[in-house]
Amino acid sequence: MDKEKGKDSPDLLSAALDESGITPENDPAALNDKDFMRNFQEMPKTQQTENYMQMAHNVWNPAAFGFNPAMMEYASKFPFMDKNFASMMRPEMFANPAFMQMALQNQMMNGFAGYPYNMQNKDFNPYYMNGEAAYRSMMMSAAPQRAEPEEEAEDEEELLRAETYADYMPSKLKIGIRHPDPVVETSSLSSVQPPEVWYKLSIPEETIDRGSLSALQLEAITYACQQHETILPDGTRAGFLIGDGAGVGKGRTLAGIIYENYLLGRKRAIWLSVSNDLKYDAERDLKDIGAGKIEVHALNKFKYAKISSKINGSVRKGVIFATYSSLIGESQSGGKYKTRLKQLLHWCGDDFDGCIVFDECHKAKNLCPAGSSKPTKTGLTVLDLQNKLPKARIVYASATGASEPKNMAYMTRLGLWGEGTPFKEFTDFISVVEKRGVGAMELVAMDMKLRGLYMARQLSFSGVTFKIEEIPLSEHFKDMYNESVSLWVEARAKFAEAAELMEGDPRTKKTMWCQFWASHQRFFKYLCIASKVPQVEKLTREALKNGKCVVIGLQSTGEARTLEQLEESGGELTDFVSTAKGVFQSLVEKQFPAPDHKKTMRLLGLDLLPVGNNSAGASTSSGGKRKPLRRARQGVKRYREYKLSDESSSEEYIHSGGSDFEPSGDESPVGENDDLMSPSGSDSERESDFNPFDDESDSNGPWTNRKKSKKGKKRKSKSNHGFKKQKQPPKPLPNIDAVEKASAMKAELLEKIEILGDSLPPNTLDQLIDSLGGPENVAEMTGRKGRVVSNDGNIQYESRSEADAPLETLNMVEKQRFMDGEKHIAIISEAASSGISLQSDRRVKNQARRVHMTLELPWSADKAIQQFGRTHRSNQVNAPEYLFLISDLAGERRFASIVAKRLESLGALTHGDRRATESRDLSQFNIDTKYGRTALEATMRAVMEYDIPLVPPPSDYRGDFFADVRRALIGVALINENPHSGYHMLDKDYNNMAKFMNRILGLPVELQNRLFQYFTDTLEAVISQAKKAGRYDLGILDLGSGGDLVKRVKVDSFHQKHATGIAKTELHTVLVERGLSWEGALEKWAECNDKDEGFYLSSQARNSRKTAILAVADSGKSKSDKGKLFRVYRPNTGLQAKQETLEELKSKYHKSTKKEVEEHWKENYEASENLCSHMYWYGQCRRKTMGGSCEVGLRQRKYYVLSGAVLSVWTKIESIMSAHHGNHNAKLQVVRLKFEESSRVVGCLIPANVVDVLKKVLAEDATETEEKEF
Repeated sequence: MDKEKGKDSPDLLSAALDESGITPENDPAALNDKDFMRNFQEMPKTQQTENYMQMAHNVWNPAAFGFNPAMMEYASKFPFMDKNFASMMRPEMFANPAFMQMALQNQMMNGFAGYPYNMQNKDFNPYYMNGEAAYRSMMMSAAPQRAEPEEEAEDEEELLRAETYADYMPSKLKIGIRHPDPVVETSSLSSVQPPEVWYKLSIPEETIDRGSLSALQLEAITYACQQHETILPDGTRAGFLIGDGAGVGKGRTLAGIIYENYLLGRKRAIWLSVSNDLKYDAERDLKDIGAGKIEVHALNKFKYAKISSKINGSVRKGVIFATYSSLIGESQSGGKYKTRLKQLLHWCGDDFDGCIVFDECHKAKNLCPAGSSKPTKTGLTVLDLQNKLPKARIVYASATGASEPKNMAYMTRLGLWGEGTPFKEFTDFISVVEKRGVGAMELVAMDMKLRGLYMARQLSFSGVTFKIEEIPLSEHFKDMYNESVSLWVEARAKFAEAAELMEGDPRTKKTMWCQFWASHQRFFKYLCIASKVPQVEKLTREALKNGKCVVIGLQSTGEARTLEQLEESGGELTDFVSTAKGVFQSLVEKQFPAPDHKKTMRLLGLDLLPVGNNSAGASTSSGGKRKPLRRARQGVKRYREYKLSDESSSEEYIHSGGSDFEPSGDESPVGENDDLMSPSGSDSERESDFNPFDDESDSNGPWTNRKKSKKGKKRKSKSNHGFKKQKQPPKPLPNIDAVEKASAMKAELLEKIEILGDSLPPNTLDQLIDSLGGPENVAEMTGRKGRVVSNDGNIQYESRSEADAPLETLNMVEKQRFMDGEKHIAIISEAASSGISLQSDRRVKNQARRVHMTLELPWSADKAIQQFGRTHRSNQVNAPEYLFLISDLAGERRFASIVAKRLESLGALTHGDRRATESRDLSQFNIDTKYGRTALEATMRAVMEYDIPLVPPPSDYRGDFFADVRRALIGVALINENPHSGYHMLDKDYNNMAKFMNRILGLPVELQNRLFQYFTDTLEAVISQAKKAGRYDLGILDLGSGGDLVKRVKVDSFHQKHATGIAKTELHTVLVERGLSWEGALEKWAECNDKDEGFYLSSQARNSRKTAILAVADSGKSKSDKGKLFRVYRPNTGLQAKQETLEELKSKYHKSTKKEVEEHWKENYEASENLCSHMYWYGQCRRKTMGGSCEVGLRQRKYYVLSGAVLSVWTKIESIMSAHHGNHNAKLQVVRLKFEESSRVVGCLIPANVVDVLKKVLAEDATETEEKEF
């Protein structure tokens, strides 16, 4: 049995008892049965399975059970129950020996815990819910009266999620003028102070007084230079991490660090970034701060020789600007400086102590990749550069640097792992941090700020407004979409069948499927975006009419498809190219498992046809303008005309696998254009299946062409004796019938694509530019070389380059036209937009308010915020307006809400009222989390009927929901069919979130929405269960919010030594007072004026007592009775986290006068000082009976919080927590304390039972300790 599940069993048992309100002490039959009571104790792991079986036997034993319905309800909550038990659990069954035997042999009894929560909570168990009504009513009537379920739930939720951001001002450095825009910092970072400043800047006073560098930029420069004076235990110089978000002015900060070092005689610097265009930004930033004399040289413009040599302009000082990809550049001609890295190392010299900036370092490709993939060459080169220059002053700059632990792999200079730290290797560090959850990473960030090696500020979004614009899908669009889905499903079946006919090797098939799914993803993404074009056009015209200017964000341009179509049509176009159609057509032409007919005819010796032959003539007379479908038909015709009777001549058919159709998107096994150091890409392996017949191939498909060796020549293979190796006999060609059949299928597919193409939308970018007035009105900042334009009704392709603006600088020219007000519409693509600033800058002519429209939202809120950084930056006249255009496809609404929630937390405002369904828990909107992955797994297993569904299928769905979803998922290969047995099984990556989100786009419109809704319902169930089991990772929570009072009782301080100095760790003992006295309640009641506000009493009494509450209407919510929400206050626990609707209130309570409520309120308030809810409502508490303590519902609670430099003592905390809890995966719950005197502390909660041990261990290694009582 799984250790973890086994370990959790007693906890699940306790949870089941608490949940039901039934305890052993209130059931005489159970108390008399010693064997039964034995199972309440924790058992050794080795006995676990046996104990389950024994327990099952005891519970199902009619004698021990006594047919007690209350015990039967309790039994139904066991984690090992499955549908057989649940559906058969009726009193008469327990007397049946056959049933007893089945119970003991059931697979759940033999250690397979599956989904423990399936049966643990009856709300999510359809079999339990669908049981006989009489049986259920008997169970319910027999069970004791339970506490209102929300009471304990609210008690657990007393820790509210902390508000995410706080206003930021430098705390220790008092130089410089205020930053021109409001800046914020995460609440956790704002709770800690950086170290004292002792470094004195050399930057001229005039630069500071002029305001070229603001106070917060000067602060980062000072702390970076101060940190650079520290040498780590391993002898390398300490580095600094700037985590500032988009728009804060990170470029000027980096320029400032380089300038400071230049003034101190360190005149050489390296600046690494993601795009060559950013070199101009680096030059501008240096010039803006008065350091224009420092020259910036592009590494990729140097020849492969000494950088200081004459051939390279004798560059001896300044900044060398390079992209991460150019860093791994290598000369084919060899020589001493044949790599860019060698050039840089020589230029720097062995004792280099200048500055190296790793800008946007999270984009330097994976150094610590997931799974079995290998580190990338770029990542290793970045690491190598640091290792070879140990005294260099390293600055890392990344907005996501400290939020994604894996992005920190090459931040070796931070001193978080390695010699002199608690973590020997990076792998030790990352395993601990990821295991302990979101809160752990927050603690690492705080620790780094405390040590003075990290700063992370973000531009506030106050003043920014955003709106979610929903675009309804027309019936015509839905029909076209569903037709496309059907054709893709058919295409998949044909690809699979043809691959079998052609007997392709596994590698070729892998390439083919990789391309198939990448194209599938692109096709449906293009359709999603195209559905929004008419609305974008309308909204743009409205914005321009109102004196605003518009920025439209796209993810891709579709240029490759346009060029292919141009080639097909001989350069002549009659209409805008359909990108979606081009994707599909290109896939079939290049990747379909049928040979290129001309190439195959040559191979078979059938190309010696008379010139006048009709077939051959047809292939040339049209000048290459013939449609692909006609060409494919022609191929089939030729095969039929010239079918060979002697198949031996076709023996040497090609089975090689390469392709120059690069995998892209989330479907590719490796990231786009990645440079993995994997042997699979080596020349030797390419050679192993090299085919001598493909030397003149003009096909791009893997079925007829193998990519040639990079050097264009074949290596000689020799044996030990110098003789050539014997070639492996080539695979025989599939028989001509198979070839014919595959070619016919290809032709049929192309014909259907041609027909579908008539209804597919044109290229989004070209269509938008044309409808908004053409290139003369629209500034295009993308990576494409040309575009299709309409001139007086004539459609033609033209290059984007202009006489005075070559392609290389065109984006910068277009940006300037937009900023100067020559053009009022800008369209930017993801690839080209990195680092481009389009805000209404005070320094530019065009200061109109920007309306930023997003046609395709990324799933990640962080990525979305980075995109919005293009139009929301420092020094702007007015804040932008964001428009999210969303359709009814693939959960787009949900992604919009994730981004909207993040924007709200950053201070942005929605148009009109905030949504009534607003929740204080941002995390529930995010799907790409471990809970999302668990929910996806549960969803897929429910669809396959492997497990009991956590939530029932949609009740209003016509037909069999799971069966329809199964059929649809077979069409997108998330469910695979065994061709021999017909048995269906889940794809190996069925729980991969990116794959799921991409593939469900290939489902019919209604079904994909229903499936996505079912998945989100399941996610809510998973999160609810995780919360109840105490395993939900909430990130940082607030203690002392919602009116609670937090009193500091005592602080124990321990001064600990770490890699870069000494820092203080503090253990706070705090009391939280959360109740609301009668006097306090009356004050709130006096402010009520709505007819439904006021005091309520519960409809039912428990233990002769009634629940008293005060309901106050939420002013920001809907005024209609139906949508009205109320804040609820209780005497013992104060303001509740969950708001209630009027309907919910009236179902449990009735409106009462203050006179009726007063006695109940006061009694509950006074009793809750030392009486838990169980004792108050039932007169008994299981935890207290068993000698423990219970704090559920208490007015005052005591907490222990460890704050300060937690990282240096992390391993000690780990070992203590594990030893006392036995759970190595327990989450470190990070909380924020807000004291009465307004000071704040963030740290991790320490369980009361380990406090004494922890104090003792911390004191042992501390250089100094102190204790302070309040």
